Amino acid sequence: MRTALQEFIALESSAGIILFGAALLAMVAINSMFSPYYLGFLDIPVAVQFGGLEIAKPLALWINDGLMAIFFFLIGLEVKRELLEGQLSTIEQASLPAIAAIGGMAIPAVVFVYFNWNMPENFNGWAIPAATDIAFALGVLALLGKHAPVSLKILLLAIAIIDDIGAILIIALFYTSEVSGVSLLLAGGGTILLFVMNRLGVIRTAPYILVGIFLWICVLKSGVHATLAGVIAALAIPLNAKDGSSPLKHLEHILHPWAAFLILPLFAFANAGVSLAGLRLDDLMAPLALGVAAGLVVGKQIGVFGFIFLATRTGLVKRPDGVSWLQLYGLACLTGIGFTMSLFIGNLAFAEPEQIETVKLGVMSGSLVSGLLGFCFLRWAPMTSPVRPA
Repeated sequence: MRTALQEFIALESSAGIILFGAALLAMVAINSMFSPYYLGFLDIPVAVQFGGLEIAKPLALWINDGLMAIFFFLIGLEVKRELLEGQLSTIEQASLPAIAAIGGMAIPAVVFVYFNWNMPENFNGWAIPAATDIAFALGVLALLGKHAPVSLKILLLAIAIIDDIGAILIIALFYTSEVSGVSLLLAGGGTILLFVMNRLGVIRTAPYILVGIFLWICVLKSGVHATLAGVIAALAIPLNAKDGSSPLKHLEHILHPWAAFLILPLFAFANAGVSLAGLRLDDLMAPLALGVAAGLVVGKQIGVFGFIFLATRTGLVKRPDGVSWLQLYGLACLTGIGFTMSLFIGNLAFAEPEQIETVKLGVMSGSLVSGLLGFCFLRWAPMTSPVRPA
């Protein structure tokens, strides 16, 4: 189990570096003579038709609705595994990251609303600073080497997974447009079929994938965000089969490199391009951008570290072995790296291009400051005990 966890952390850490490169490439493209080609690339029309069924979208939306559904499928697999036999499988293991994650979702939302109190048209973005980008955060920890204890990486991973669960619920409950009853009914039938196959002991992954594609189409047409189909399909995949195999772990092993090194970098490239032409300090101080950035930088620190501190002082949980308070504060800073999920929720929250650009500005600046603060605190934090790098 420890070897698998270390492989997971190493892969995510490497992915964080690729993700940063993709975001940087998008920034260079949008702010150079290549801008028309960059925008043209994202607007390439892509259509799939089968009889009377047609799905036609620009490439950017295929990335956000299609490829990201695969990413959410992987998240669903990871969540199920962690809940059944991983770092969240017992109340004792899950208590500390759960408390930290709750604080890390609630307080950033409060901070965002505070800065946008007089701008009700911005309220729909309250959830943007709620999630943590695990690849970026673990990428920063990888740069720290021995200054980042394994227990700290495990805690960050658990917090991010619970963050993802919260983000999935938020998207399902608060970012759903007008619903088509027929499509939703068909999606319900697909969901039932998935779990019936699970109960019947179907262990081949192909039937789950075929029904999952049908479910994705139905959810896409229903008005509920299509990526949720990936989560539902993942929860139906069997963790352990009677023959000793694990269909879930097999799929996770196959998909993880694709998500880490292709899907997320493509998403970053498609969504991180922020034009700096005519950028002024006033743009960074706009309530929407400031609310997102402050939610990530200030809200995450107060929420994660504050809730951990109160929970340990009241005896609800124990501080992880070999981790100092300063290291925990550095970890709290790193949870403010929102990037992927923050950009994703921002695209769901707003339709106006100006608002989306402002959200990107807030996410990029807030994530950058959070990453630098976390790196500095962890780099110079004294280690409480000898640790081994992951």
